[in-house]
Amino acid sequence: MLVDSRRLADCFPAIDYFEEARLPFVVALNGWEGQFIHAEDEIREALSLSPNVPIVRTDARSREAVKNTLISLVEYVLTVRAAYERTP
Repeated sequence: MLVDSRRLADCFPAIDYFEEARLPFVVALNGWEGQFIHAEDEIREALSLSPNVPIVRTDARSREAVKNTLISLVEYVLTVRAAYERTP
């Protein structure tokens, strides 16, 4: 989920959807020109994210940054799936 830290209130419906559906997700914190006005722990607290939800810093305008964000998402989903399959 792409997050603009200037518009956090807009994120709650999407977060609620993923959490209620029990779908793994990452929060992609969008920065401008490498600038992030809030620390990850501030974002986590403001969005009431559980500690297991990864926060990835990205720049949505950068193809490479978006690619790395998607890789982080896939790695996280695979980790969650592996943990789920090991649970009796």
